[in-house]
Amino acid sequence: MTTGSPHASAAEAARMRRSRTLKAPPAAVFAVLADPAEHQHTEPTDWVREAHDAAPLTGVGQIFGMHMFHVNAGGDYRMDNRVIAFDQDRVLAWEPGQYDDAGRLDTGGWTWRYDLAPVDDDGAGAGTAVTLTYDWSAVPEPLRETLGLPPFGPEFLDDSLAALASRVADRGR
Repeated sequence: MTTGSPHASAAEAARMRRSRTLKAPPAAVFAVLADPAEHQHTEPTDWVREAHDAAPLTGVGQIFGMHMFHVNAGGDYRMDNRVIAFDQDRVLAWEPGQYDDAGRLDTGGWTWRYDLAPVDDDGAGAGTAVTLTYDWSAVPEPLRETLGLPPFGPEFLDDSLAALASRVADRGR
């Protein structure tokens, strides 16, 4: 599902949301999402690279760094992400940012969020409905224009969920 209808609020218009059901229990899906070393395998391009610190995510306020690459960002760069929602096997969200010269994490106002819900569509009880939300509603309008937000369409979220499904399946083998 994608939001952005003419009748949506300004906040809803600045949010993309897509869902997919994975054939794995929520704990298996969450284990991949809570492992920064796995993030490079859960997005469809080579934008996300290695984790700077591969410590598992365990709670709100934790910061994890990722090596990144994008031509429009000048090549290699680093993003430091602050966990803003954590509910084991249910919810994981973070806000990307970069440290300023004073050592403060400056986030741009966009967030990534995964919501997980168990599903039992085959009687085995081993599925997970995953909803991925990219939200840029807190980004000031001038910065939205400068950065060209959103930097991708909803198909990027679909492809990300497909990459997540593949990674979860690979780890389950």
